[in-house]
This record gives sequence, C-alpha cells and structure tokens, in this order.
Amino acid sequence: MSLFSLFVIAVGLSMDAFAVSICKGLSMIKMKWKNALLAGLYFGGFQALMPAIGYLLGTQFERYITSIDHWIAFVLLGIIGINMIRESREEDECMDDSFDVKTMLLLAIATSIDALAVGVTFAFLQVQIIPAVCFIGVVTFCFGVVGIKIGNVFGSRYRSKAELAGGIILVVMGVKILLEHLGIF
Repeated sequence: MSLFSLFVIAVGLSMDAFAVSICKGLSMIKMKWKNALLAGLYFGGFQALMPAIGYLLGTQFERYITSIDHWIAFVLLGIIGINMIRESREEDECMDDSFDVKTMLLLAIATSIDALAVGVTFAFLQVQIIPAVCFIGVVTFCFGVVGIKIGNVFGSRYRSKAELAGGIILVVMGVKILLEHLGIF
C-alpha cells in the first residue's frame, strides 16, 4: 500500500475523532491546550490500537479467505464509509466539556471501532502494520488536537461535513482496492 493510500485511509478514519473533537472544543468556554493534547492522545492511541488488533485477527483467518480478501476490504470499507455518510446527516447534540478518563475512553473506543475493521483488511492486503498504525495514530492525534481548537473557535457548523468527507474517502478507498485487484485500476 502506498503512503498516499495510507494517508487517505488515516484521514478517513480520523474524521469521527475530528468531529467529536470539534464538539468537545465547542463545549469548552476557554480552550485549554492540555485538554486538546489529551483528546489527541486518546483518539490517536485508540485509532492506532484498533487496526493492530484487527490485523492480528485478520492474520489468523488469512489462509481461509485470501481468494475473497479484496471483496472483504471493499465491503468493510464501504459499510464503514456509508455509515459515516449516514451519520453526517443526523443532527445530534454535542457532549459536555468533561475530559475525565471514563468519558474520553468511551469516546476513543466509539470513534475507533471502524479502525478495527480496517485492520482486518490490512492483514489481507499484507500492509506493514507497525508503520501503518503509527501513521494512523499520528494523523488522528493531529486531527484531534486541531478539532478541539476549531470547535472552540468556529463552533459545530463543520462537524457533519467532516464526517461526510471521511465516509466518502473510505468508500472510495474500498472501491479502489476492489478495482486494483480486478485489474481495472
């Protein structure tokens, strides 16, 4: 997988965390860099951990499904992306300004579940997992920190657009993987 493709996937995966970070920033009366860095660490850490777990699960079953791995990647990325697009159209309230362990842990897990499925596809695509998860974690960390700042400055008007963009990116990557395997792209 090329660095550009990995970057595009990392950006797509980080959009949930970015949207939540914007909401967290919106809920803060005064922006605190400590909280922005904390959010980045939680979101980036879990966004790196989940694909690693998915990769380990995927390697256990690789020999059984290598003939259909491209279809699995296409379906998983498509489902995740379509779900993100659907969620971008829903109106939901932003959460409170709490940065306690329980709140941040739940948010980090919730925003990184899709990365678990991407990790499974990485196993089938034989991606070098350590650099990939580190890259995804760093990209998500950056988006988390920036999301807090943007939310604090601009408010919630861009949350749904960020989630929509992330969903579209993941769907496009799923289609690209399928077309590459079929020799069309």
